[in-house]
Amino acid sequence: MSARLDNRLFERFHARFPVKYKHSRQNFGEDVFLRDASATGVKLTSKTRLFLHDSISLDIQLPDGQSPLTLNGRVVWIKSKSPNLWDVGMEFHKVRFMDTQRMYKFVNTD
Repeated sequence: MSARLDNRLFERFHARFPVKYKHSRQNFGEDVFLRDASATGVKLTSKTRLFLHDSISLDIQLPDGQSPLTLNGRVVWIKSKSPNLWDVGMEFHKVRFMDTQRMYKFVNTD
């Protein structure tokens, strides 16, 4: 058995928050679902077909009562889960540790 190398600089954490595409009229969590995150990117599941290198903006609704957290990045990988559902890897255009920390404080790390 060969071990898969993990080249991540920052550890991923499970992050399940309601999300929507920034310029979408859809409600949070109807077309896109955040699965996990790190300081450099996120994994999401989407009902909308995305393509490699697409630039996207996500609004994430956190339980802190503040405005949604907006994350901007590009699609770096896509995996089809079914005909109308895809797992998507998004890499941030710019690393913002304060944004990551805002998400992380609501994650159960047990």
